[in-house]
Amino acid sequence: MEVGLLGPLVVEEQGMSVVPSAHKPRKVLALLALHADRIVTVPMLMEEVWGDSAPRSAATTLQTYILQVRRMIEAALHNDPDRQAKDVLVTHHGGYLLEVQPGWSDVMEFNRLVEAGRRAFELGDDRSASHLMGRALELWRGAALVDIQLGRLLELEVLGLEETRMSALELRIEADLRLGRHSELIGELRVLTARHPMQENLCMQLMLALYRSGNGSRALEVFHTLRKTLTEELGIEPSARVQRLQQAILCGDPGLDVTPESVKRLPV
Repeated sequence: MEVGLLGPLVVEEQGMSVVPSAHKPRKVLALLALHADRIVTVPMLMEEVWGDSAPRSAATTLQTYILQVRRMIEAALHNDPDRQAKDVLVTHHGGYLLEVQPGWSDVMEFNRLVEAGRRAFELGDDRSASHLMGRALELWRGAALVDIQLGRLLELEVLGLEETRMSALELRIEADLRLGRHSELIGELRVLTARHPMQENLCMQLMLALYRSGNGSRALEVFHTLRKTLTEELGIEPSARVQRLQQAILCGDPGLDVTPESVKRLPV
């Protein structure tokens, strides 16, 4: 089975989609796919579909949704006499399990690549870190589960995925900065800071990329834009980390430069 959650929902068995068209069965399948190869309890599924407004018939209706998904799986398995839908969407005591292994899930692959990228970064292997994080980010086809009407549980799961995505992006950019790719990053960082104007890490990365490219005055403009946004929107000043970077740029601190002997991280 092939599962895609980092974008529109994709669940395919032998190349055939098994995603229902009705939105509630789609929710059920999305939650099962997100927790592939793990049991999802009936209360969890009911909370996702109905929240605090589950009807008295919820348990029976949920069984109907499971049956709809199984019928689609059964149709996809018509050329495989050794497997049945109940072997793929498995009933367990108190819940259900979507059997994906030995298939593929983009969320599982994303998490695997991000973890490998973090390990490489911590070991100082910036080329591997940049490459692995880049591969992880390329798995995204848009916002996670963009075509699903998210309930309470899926909304939290998607929020977590998006936070991990942003963390991976920031780490990939920092690895690229440590590799001296500052000029190549400026365009990308301009777009990112426009989309996330209060994200301090991205603003710091843009400041550093501009400074290392010989544009110290533009780096300071980024700081002042961030400060204006934060004071107007939240009534706060930039963090001490950002202010230290501004002072280092004003002083022309040589520690901000990339040298063959030592590559500096952002101020902490």
